[in-house]
Amino acid sequence: MAEGFARQLKSDQFTVYSAGIETHGLNPTAVKVMAEVAVDITGHESTHVDDLQHIAFDWVVTVCDHAAGQCPIFPGQARVVHRAFDDPPRLARDAKSEQEALGFYRRVRDEICAYVETLPEGLKVGRE
Repeated sequence: MAEGFARQLKSDQFTVYSAGIETHGLNPTAVKVMAEVAVDITGHESTHVDDLQHIAFDWVVTVCDHAAGQCPIFPGQARVVHRAFDDPPRLARDAKSEQEALGFYRRVRDEICAYVETLPEGLKVGRE
């Protein structure tokens, strides 16, 4: 979701990459809630962070606590900022209905959007 918003809202300011420490494929519920706000992420793919080691990043933003603790060291001058968001699949796991599950995804989607809208200033707020 963060990649989708960053590409849509900030592609004139950033070259956006997204990767994780594990690959899981596209989450269909994330695709659905992003489509609700006219952000198409169907062409995105689950990329492993090791596949991006050759890129000299200026900034690396981790968005979940697990990734922040496990994120590899990036070569060069990359500054790492952690901005935690709840994990929608983890929240939705115990949902009592599809509507409740969608609510978790929508809340996190909206929080991510609000954060992306603060960039680049928002990069200076967080843990480096």
